[in-house]
Amino acid sequence: MKKPKYHIFVCTSSRVNGQQKGYCHSNAGVEIVMKFMEEIEERELEGEVYVSNTGCFAICDKGPIVVIYPDNVWYGSVKPKDVEEIMDEHIEGGNVVKRLEI
Repeated sequence: MKKPKYHIFVCTSSRVNGQQKGYCHSNAGVEIVMKFMEEIEERELEGEVYVSNTGCFAICDKGPIVVIYPDNVWYGSVKPKDVEEIMDEHIEGGNVVKRLEI
């Protein structure tokens, strides 16, 4: 397995028992994961950029949360429409999207 350049973690309020419920799930967390997957595929970045859904980051008032590693950048109040900007600016451009950073 090739180590990715970026790993994107998106809170979908996943629970250990497999249930998805909570703030980020109720506010398009799963849709955000899907949008990242689509963008990664369209930009032919498979293998360079991975996306994973996660459980709670415990800052629900700022959710949905997206975390980009290895940069350790945390984005809050992310909406599906923000995914393209994160991909353009951060993943491909190397610049943090300041308006979403927490």
